[in-house]
Amino acid sequence: MEKKSLDSLISKTGLWVSRSGHLHTVKNCETSQKYLRITMDCGETIKARNSRSSRSARSLRNRKFLKPCKSCRVPDEKIKEFSAKVSNKNEVKVTVKTIPSAQFNAPIKNIQDPVPSLGYANPINPVNPVNPVSSPQLQDAHGAKKTSSTAAMSVPQQKVTKPNISQATNHKPKQQVKPKKTEFTQIQKNRILSLLGPDEMISFSKEKRSFKELESTLQIQRKKDLVSMYEDSREDMLGKLERTITGFFVDMGFLEIKSPILIPFEYMERMGVSEDKKLSEQIFRVGDNMCLRPMLAPGLYNYLRKFDNVLPDPVRLFEIGPCYRKESDGSSHLEEFTMLNFCQMGSKCTKKDLEYLIQDFLGSLDIEYELVSDSCMVYGDTIDVMHKNMELSSAVVGPVPMDMDWGIDKPWIGAGFGLERLLKAKYNLKNINRAGRSESYYNGISTSL
Repeated sequence: MEKKSLDSLISKTGLWVSRSGHLHTVKNCETSQKYLRITMDCGETIKARNSRSSRSARSLRNRKFLKPCKSCRVPDEKIKEFSAKVSNKNEVKVTVKTIPSAQFNAPIKNIQDPVPSLGYANPINPVNPVNPVSSPQLQDAHGAKKTSSTAAMSVPQQKVTKPNISQATNHKPKQQVKPKKTEFTQIQKNRILSLLGPDEMISFSKEKRSFKELESTLQIQRKKDLVSMYEDSREDMLGKLERTITGFFVDMGFLEIKSPILIPFEYMERMGVSEDKKLSEQIFRVGDNMCLRPMLAPGLYNYLRKFDNVLPDPVRLFEIGPCYRKESDGSSHLEEFTMLNFCQMGSKCTKKDLEYLIQDFLGSLDIEYELVSDSCMVYGDTIDVMHKNMELSSAVVGPVPMDMDWGIDKPWIGAGFGLERLLKAKYNLKNINRAGRSESYYNGISTSL
């Protein structure tokens, strides 16, 4: 039978056996990827490795202790329940069968469902003419019956009415003929959209110019835009934004760092992104033990620990650099993107302090935003910074349980912003590709001319 981990044993019993053999009741237990922080009812707090084969795990599994802690006042019922040995007869083995998710989510087909009829309830045969015998018979003035053919001859206006109706029907569509609209294929629409400037819009349903005329006009305008950029600033807007942000945080007293892009995958396990997590599927692996960083947090954690007793309180750090993640296609996602992460550890690390930092930062860029409470798999509770329907950042007020795995035991605040999303919000770009590292666009303008 598989041995349970230490946190599972504590969760099941609510007890802890110390090295001296005293039995304590557990008041609170915080769990990170590798460690536990356990607080007893007597006030004692310890940090232990979350192991299956440690001395603590063996003591709880084998129910061995010397005596209960007097300060914890362990109830007699708990002591008796903990001391009692569990019989193997009470154990139940359950077999779990794993099936592919596609098969699990597939709809169940009912083979007994009747096949819908393709016929009509009351079929009419348009080929066979109506039998003249079934036509109504007419009577003359003397009451004698006449056949339908005689009736048809006696009422000639019926023959004249029929062709008149058909002629009117034939001439009606000719009077309603409208000039043809210019129609664009989806490929042509995509090409035109790629040539539009940030503030330009188009209605294909109202456009009278042909595709060639419209494409030629937009190409001429985009060439003028690129020449104007060359004559004026000659700065890439992503690089310019990075320099602007660097100046802002340096002036605010933050230390700039540059951490490695190629990192051990073990760093991601410390961040809670292990092999069985969905986020691990988005990581670009390099060999068995390395990966391209999907976030800047691991580097900041390492620098916070190293500078804790070196720099004055509070410790303030920030980093701007590329990250890589297998993102889904969309107007706000890139597989190669640029992140800004800033954090402050020690004093002045409240939620209000974090909100003031965000306000000053986005105010300097003239970007409107709103704050929304949320949560994520890595940090737990977060504060999302939203611009319309696009998330600009996730901000966190620490400490969080994973801090133990990085040797951090002080309060902290921090946030991470995607620079491409900041550009998209600032210049109202139509998609995130116009702001990212690309050979197809320069400063939001198409280069495929």
